[in-house]
Amino acid sequence: MIKLNARINICIILVLILYAFSPVSGQKNKDDNMLGKAGMYKAKKSALEYLTDESVVKKFGSISDSIWSFAELGMQEFRSSAILIRALEEEGFTVEKGVAGMPTCFVATWGSGKPVIGFLGEFDALPMISQKALTPVKSPIVEGAPGHGCGHNMMGTAAVAAIIAVKRSMEQNNVPGTIKFFGSPAEETIISRPYMVRAGVFKDVDAVIDNHASSNFGTRYGVNENAIISAIFTFRGKTAHSAGAPWSGRSALDGVELMNIATNYLREHLHYTYRMHYIILEGGEAPNVVPDKASVWYYVRNTDERIEDTFKRVTDCAKGAALASGTRLDTITILTGVHQKHSNKGLAETIQRNIELIGLPEWTESETLFAKSLQKELGAKETGYPDKLEPIGKPSAIQVGGGSTDVGEVSLIAPTATLNFPGGVPGAFGHHWSTVAAGYGSAAWKGLNAGAKVIAATAMDLLTDEKLLSEIKNEFAEYSKTHPYKSFLPEGARPPLDLNKELMDKYRKAMMEVEH
Repeated sequence: MIKLNARINICIILVLILYAFSPVSGQKNKDDNMLGKAGMYKAKKSALEYLTDESVVKKFGSISDSIWSFAELGMQEFRSSAILIRALEEEGFTVEKGVAGMPTCFVATWGSGKPVIGFLGEFDALPMISQKALTPVKSPIVEGAPGHGCGHNMMGTAAVAAIIAVKRSMEQNNVPGTIKFFGSPAEETIISRPYMVRAGVFKDVDAVIDNHASSNFGTRYGVNENAIISAIFTFRGKTAHSAGAPWSGRSALDGVELMNIATNYLREHLHYTYRMHYIILEGGEAPNVVPDKASVWYYVRNTDERIEDTFKRVTDCAKGAALASGTRLDTITILTGVHQKHSNKGLAETIQRNIELIGLPEWTESETLFAKSLQKELGAKETGYPDKLEPIGKPSAIQVGGGSTDVGEVSLIAPTATLNFPGGVPGAFGHHWSTVAAGYGSAAWKGLNAGAKVIAATAMDLLTDEKLLSEIKNEFAEYSKTHPYKSFLPEGARPPLDLNKELMDKYRKAMMEVEH
């Protein structure tokens, strides 16, 4: 009996040792150590304790996975916005829907008075990149359907988790102020925030925390990304029998094609900071009928200082193409125009301190195996998920190329900085099936949870440290003297509410039939 008890005790000790070194326990111990760090004041600790609870991690991970499955394109994110709205309303937030004339745009508010801290969130997917979750080879769920190739399913969710944690802490610790979540549709087409700014949605906000899914854990300050003007050029011609009497017609498609030729010759003489790309939206119905209508959609990108001149030169190419083809440049429909992103240094430094406080998640063996399998398929270094933090990103001497984001509009209205949180696989490509594959499941949950903790911790710092917030606002006020905001939207521009409707209608039913 004594020997049996001794064996049982030894077994129990071994189990406890194994548990202590298991991935779950390792993460729990790490969380406990983080919450016990010196300088962790009560209100901040309360917010982080909420996000550390396993049921909370699962709740918001499941929301992220649901949005991943919905994979709704910009302006069509009805289910994605609804699931986030429901989570906020259940926590007592007042939600204004249909903001700035966009059905899937919303603002959730809680609290009263100053300061007012904003949280940005996105939730739209991208076309053509449907992919099975956690599958390290290209394998669409529905061929040709949309997928979350930029991690927006995690981003809106992380910000919602964070703002709920902050709200609970404010209640528990009597912290004054107002918090707002800005549900922003159609970021992939860079549309919503110029219209939100024009509608005055951000006018009373003292600081704004943005976030983006990534394969690292970091932030930066200064100017980056490209300004952009997105526009559709429509040409009108005259129909005719293509073989019987082509001289009677004027091909609108000729206008489009001549414009594209002209802009491609123009590239030689544009400043190297530009980027330009286009797709032909319509070019006729049949080869034997001269098309009387054709249109082409352009993204014209450059720095804030050069974007308007670059767009004017592209417009001149369209006018010349109409003259040369004997057609008429019927309309130039500007869908959006946004600035580069101007990230506030003081706010970015605050985010960085909280990144270092929270630290990277603990990755399991199976998560690492998936990451390495995907990296092998892509020909990238097989390193797995990141295991060290990066220093804060500083301004580049020269801005060349890169994408665009309508966060740029907000950054010229209020102090703004972006947190990049982990969960994506290093080496995966943006706007690609590889990012879709990695945006679902346990590693994505851990990444968005780590991001939510940093967002919440930063918000608590801004709400409770008057001096810190004052310094951030003073920096912004000084910067605004030389960088005043002006909209690139022309008078009368309206959000393109039907954008992506036909494409979403084409795939929605098939996608719903195979949802995870």
